[in-house]
Amino acid sequence: MLHLNAFLMGVGHHEAAWRLPQSNPFAQTEVEHFKRLARIAERGKLDSLFLADSPVLWNSIGRRPGGTLEPTVLLAALAGVTNHIGLIATASTTYNEPFNLARRFASLDHISGGRAGWNIVTTAGEQAARNFNLDALPAHRDRYARAAEFVEVSLKLWDSWDDTAPLGDKNAGRWGDDDLLYPPEHIGRHFRVAGPLNVPRSPQGYPLLVQAGSSEDGKELAARYAEAVFTAQQTLGEAQEFYRDLKRRTEPAGRDPDTLKILPGIVPAIGATEAEARALEDELDRLIKPEYARQQLATTLRVDPDDLDLDKELPADLPGEDQIEGAKSRYTLIVTLARRERLTVRQLIGRLGGGRGHRTFAGTPEQVADAIEQWYRSGAADGFNIMPPVLPSGLEAFVDHVVPILQRRGLFRTEYTGTTLREHYGLPRPANQFTRQLTAASH
Repeated sequence: MLHLNAFLMGVGHHEAAWRLPQSNPFAQTEVEHFKRLARIAERGKLDSLFLADSPVLWNSIGRRPGGTLEPTVLLAALAGVTNHIGLIATASTTYNEPFNLARRFASLDHISGGRAGWNIVTTAGEQAARNFNLDALPAHRDRYARAAEFVEVSLKLWDSWDDTAPLGDKNAGRWGDDDLLYPPEHIGRHFRVAGPLNVPRSPQGYPLLVQAGSSEDGKELAARYAEAVFTAQQTLGEAQEFYRDLKRRTEPAGRDPDTLKILPGIVPAIGATEAEARALEDELDRLIKPEYARQQLATTLRVDPDDLDLDKELPADLPGEDQIEGAKSRYTLIVTLARRERLTVRQLIGRLGGGRGHRTFAGTPEQVADAIEQWYRSGAADGFNIMPPVLPSGLEAFVDHVVPILQRRGLFRTEYTGTTLREHYGLPRPANQFTRQLTAASH
C-alpha cells in the first residue's frame, strides 16, 4: 500500500497562501487550526501528520507568516483529538542534546499510544548557529558525524529500560526491577551520556525514525537509521535513481531495503477541472512579492540579490556545490531545475514559491491520483508527503477527492488496521538492543 503523510505548514505550502481572501494569516500559532487539519487527515486514513521545524526564524516576516509552534508540544495537543494518525516532528541533532530529545519523543510516544516519529535533521544556515553560542555553521561532514552519534545515543536511551522493568507489584511493595535498567554510559566524540532515560520504554520501543537529507552524507545516515525518508524530486527519472540508490545503500548497513520507505513531496493544486486547478496555481503565483523571494533565493544560492535579474536566467558563475556547507541537496535541486528548464529568476521564484523545490502539480483529482500511481508503480516512491498549497481547503480536497480514487484502485487503506505508526508502515516493534546482547551472552 501507498504511504501518505500530511505535511502541515501554516495556511499552506505556497508562500502567498496567506494572502487569499479565505485564509487566516495568523493560523500558524492557533492550535484549533491544527486540530481541524489533524481531524481531516485522520478522516482520510493518512499515515501521519508531519511538522517541519528549525531553531531559527525561517524568513522575513514581511514575506509570509513568521513564527511556528514547537512541534512536539503541538503534536501532544493533536494526540488528544486523534486516535490513529501518526505524529512526526522535526528536531535538530546540531542544536539539541540526546537526553532531552530522547525524553521528549519517548513522552510523545507514550502520550499518543505509540504514534510518534522523529524527523532527524542537521540544520543548515548560519543564523541558527548564532542562536546557539556558535559563530559559524559547523561543517557539513561534522554535522552528520554528530548526527550519527546523536541517533546512536538516543537509541541507547530509549532501550535503557527493559519492557518488563516496570512491575507495579503492590503486594511486594516493588514498583520496578532495577536490574532491568541498562544505563548506556556512553562516552563518544560528541557526547557523554550516563543514563538511563527517566521515561520507560515507549509503546513503539522507540519513535519511527525519519530523515530528510539527500546529500551523500544524508543518504548514508538514512541508510543506517531511517525508516522513512522525505525527499524533494522534480522528475520521474531523478526520483527513480534516488530510490534505487538509497535502497542499495541499506544492504551494506545490514538492513532490509523494504524497511525504508521513500516519500517524495508533492504540492497538488486540485480543481474540479484542470483549468480550475491551474487558475488556483496562477492566482497564488500572482500574489508572490518578488522582492522578498529574490532575497531568499540569493541567500540560498550564496550570491548578491543584485546579481539576480528577475527577467534573466541564473548567472553562469554560481558557487559550486563543494562551496556550500548548508542544504547542499536543496541547492543542487534548485540550480538543476533552473538550468534544465531554462527558467528566468521570476519563473524560478514562482516554482519555488509553490513548493520550495518539491514537485508541484496542478490538475483534477483523477490526474493527481494518476501522478501518484505512476511514480509508485515505477519504482520512484513508496508513497508521498502531501503538501497542500492552501490549508485547510487543499487537504480537504485531497482527502475527499483523491484518496477515494486511490482506495478504489486498491492502492491505499480504507481503514486503519493498526494502532501505532510503525504498524501503519508495516514495520515491527524493534527489540531492545541490551536485551538482545544479554540473550546472546547467555548462549
